[in-house]
Amino acid sequence: MENGNHPSKRRRLNNGYADSPMSSSSDELAATSDHEMERRRASWSAKKAYTARRRYNRRSHSFSDSGSPDELAVDADTYWGRNTREQSRSQSRGRSRSRSRSGSRSRSRSSSSQDTRTSDQGKPEESAQGDYDVDEESRARSEQHSERIPTPPPPPPPPPKPDHVNYKEKFLLRGHLRGVSAVQFSPDGSMIASGGADGALKVWDTLTGKLIHTFEGHLAGISTVAWSPDGETIASGSDDKSIRLWNVLTGKAHPVPFNGHHNYVYAIAFSPKGNMLVSGSYDEAVFLWDVRSARVMRSLPAHSDPVAGVDVVHDGTLIASCSSDGLIRLWDTATGQCLRTLVHEDNPPVTAVRFSPNGKFVLAWTLDDCVRLWNYVEGRCIKTYQGHVNRKYSLCGGFGVYSAPGGPPEAFVVSGSEDGAVLCWDVVSKNILQRIEGHTDAVLCVDTCCYEGKRLMVSCSLDRTVRVWEEVEEVIESRETDESEVNGENMEVTSQGPAQAQDGVTEGDDVHGDKMIE
Repeated sequence: MENGNHPSKRRRLNNGYADSPMSSSSDELAATSDHEMERRRASWSAKKAYTARRRYNRRSHSFSDSGSPDELAVDADTYWGRNTREQSRSQSRGRSRSRSRSGSRSRSRSSSSQDTRTSDQGKPEESAQGDYDVDEESRARSEQHSERIPTPPPPPPPPPKPDHVNYKEKFLLRGHLRGVSAVQFSPDGSMIASGGADGALKVWDTLTGKLIHTFEGHLAGISTVAWSPDGETIASGSDDKSIRLWNVLTGKAHPVPFNGHHNYVYAIAFSPKGNMLVSGSYDEAVFLWDVRSARVMRSLPAHSDPVAGVDVVHDGTLIASCSSDGLIRLWDTATGQCLRTLVHEDNPPVTAVRFSPNGKFVLAWTLDDCVRLWNYVEGRCIKTYQGHVNRKYSLCGGFGVYSAPGGPPEAFVVSGSEDGAVLCWDVVSKNILQRIEGHTDAVLCVDTCCYEGKRLMVSCSLDRTVRVWEEVEEVIESRETDESEVNGENMEVTSQGPAQAQDGVTEGDDVHGDKMIE
């Protein structure tokens, strides 16, 4: 009997049950007889065998197909948690597969045979691996789905840069009795100011081409005009050595003229704030005027020859001046100090200067048929534009903007020519974008603006006219040949095309009222 109980005792010791005989106290064992001990051992053995069978049956029932879903879920979670921990321990210790299985069997509560436990454990392991594979597959499928979400397509490339512009004559403004030497758009583009050798200053409406004001007061011809930043005041410089201010809103002149120069006033420019006026004169000096008091704040001994042009940078910190001595000088507005002197190796006379809109460059007109773009910080000429004629007169122009439909804006340089043409160059490539024919004598000044979504250009000439040009689309030009398709609006824009304008417009020509302003 004792031999039959040893296997059962070994299992109890290995399983560590609380009611094992080893847990009995020594006093209890001492107080019993041998016969009593044998009886108790037999009782313990039978009881333990029944408990082991009951526990095994309950576990077998829990993992059988006949169990309820709730029981399977609870027991499976418990089992997989324990099984996962056992596998991680066995991997960390480097145990073999067989040793891991034996360790799992020794820690289990079942007293069934090794084959039964192995088969029961194997099935859940395969199922667990399958669950893990499903999870990994689901995760991979989810990531794959997120990767398949379509990304927005990249924006289309910008349209190619145009190789030309297409300006057509819109208005022919007549009224000056002698050659027109200066013209400029107002800051908002709604008006045009022009001054000529007849000493008159005229203001025109950009939209209709009609004459708004005629200011008279100078005793000699006007060489230069400038708008104040607020668009309410126009300054004019004259050969009578004075500068006068005119109020566009009231139509009256400033009561006090700006007197101080000793010779002709060739060029003027307002500061960005409008509180200072800069002037250049034939007396070789550059004056800085206080607009309110009409007094000279500072006199700059700028050049050794007559000053032909001045300009102020967009932030008001620098002044540029040029002269027939071939020099371009940059001045500090606050101190009056000369910061830089630019001179070309050929040293041609410089007749006009303009700061670029960003203030980084200076555009200069010279009497050698060239317009040069200077990087004044580095002190070098970076671009030279040619194709016009400029040997005798003081010509000036400026910068303009053009672009392809829907494309980014590009910059161009525009200038008049002594042969009566207006030329536009691309700033970067220096290619001629358009040669505009229309004037019959030297074009002395050109200006550009954008007004009500339209790109406009105005030019003045010794032929006594002011012409307004508008950039039009190519489709309008292609319809000129078919008069039946041209409506009244297009007729107004294109009725004076290049062919008709080239022949000149006489005083007796009967032209549309908006085209001809007497």
